[in-house]
Amino acid sequence: MFYSELSVEERATIQIGHAQGLSQRKIARLINRSPSTISRELRRNRDDCRDYSARAAQQQMQARRQVCRPKHKLLPGSERFELVVHLLRERLSPEQIAGKLRRMNIPSLTDAYVCRETIYNAIYALPVGELRKELIICLRQGKTARRPRAGGVDRRGQIPEMVSIHVRPPEIEDRLMPGHWEGDLIKGKANASSVGTLVERSSGYLMLVKMNDATATSAMEGFSAALNRMPQAVRKSMTYDQGREMARHAEITQRTGVAIYFCDPHSPWQRGSNENINGLIRQYLPKGTDLSAHSQEDLDAIALQLNLRPRKRFDFKCPIEVMSEVMEKAIAMRHDAPASIQ
Repeated sequence: MFYSELSVEERATIQIGHAQGLSQRKIARLINRSPSTISRELRRNRDDCRDYSARAAQQQMQARRQVCRPKHKLLPGSERFELVVHLLRERLSPEQIAGKLRRMNIPSLTDAYVCRETIYNAIYALPVGELRKELIICLRQGKTARRPRAGGVDRRGQIPEMVSIHVRPPEIEDRLMPGHWEGDLIKGKANASSVGTLVERSSGYLMLVKMNDATATSAMEGFSAALNRMPQAVRKSMTYDQGREMARHAEITQRTGVAIYFCDPHSPWQRGSNENINGLIRQYLPKGTDLSAHSQEDLDAIALQLNLRPRKRFDFKCPIEVMSEVMEKAIAMRHDAPASIQ
């Protein structure tokens, strides 16, 4: 049996019984409460003259509740709330906003930081209206309620002459050296249009590739052109799932010099960086839309926005910053190698 707060009527009964000199056990039997409840109520809410007032006791209870209840950190209309709304409209996720607020120093806010759950709760607690609808659309998935994701069915075919991810060099797994990519294809309405995605593992740097369709020929031409736009020092390998569009993977390797490794079936975590970025991309290229309407210039602009977004795993630096740093380290290591041998 759970304890419930005394009502005003019960407190009135306690006041009358106390004034008449009834024992605490007698009063407890009158309102069907434990004698310890009556003892605690009288001890906490009697005045200096040892008198008890139901009205005063009710007011004291409400005052104590206000003091002990933590204040909401994201009240609509507050400066902090408006800042969070602005960052949501800039397509930052609640986790990215929380990380950015942790590093911000705002004089008018003694503590700007709020965790991602506070941001999610504030959004979904808004009353039904245009603001709530707008902010939910700004979230990565745009769901009207927070639900667990259901697992899908892998319908991918077998690729000839595949090289398994299990023979991939350890340096790729460590994410220490730049030039190792993860690739995928996101599809539009009725699978009639598609966009290629390439994510560099050590920096999270993204390239989006316009495809004419989802065929192996389009994938070969699109991925080859995109990879060849990058310096040779940062095009070493690509990890892909077993999608049929990679049937001509040997030609991609021949054109770019990039070794291609294939994940196990039903193992999206083996391309975790790409799976994560695909969720971000869907904020710009929603499912069920015609992706052929976007030019390569449009896709480059989307990629630039995502490459400028802070990432938690890089202590909220953006991928462009990290890519510059890892490339500088790679160049320095290459220059130092001959000297160390000498």
